Amino acid sequence: MDVFKPSTGEVVSGGPEDIALWMIDTDYNEESFFVRHAYFLGANDPYKALKTTLKAEIDEEAWTSLNSEVSRPFPKPETGRIAVKVINQFGDEVMKVFDIS
Repeated sequence: MDVFKPSTGEVVSGGPEDIALWMIDTDYNEESFFVRHAYFLGANDPYKALKTTLKAEIDEEAWTSLNSEVSRPFPKPETGRIAVKVINQFGDEVMKVFDIS
């Protein structure tokens, strides 16, 4: 994820270790982003943080499917487009639309 730093004028590139959350709209309609898949990465044990926030136990097998750099399979979208939104640990957000028709 590349982030523009206005204070310095530079673009800083980061890797998966800088991503807190990434989401996919697997049938993007260009009007709104609908989260159909969500994946939590993060370098500071996001599993522990989520358990603390929810004040509940989370099924580890379910968590494993959400803690991934690779999405679960999904059918080809009717719209022919998907959108991927990435948020880093600072709250910076980017979105990219892919045509897969």
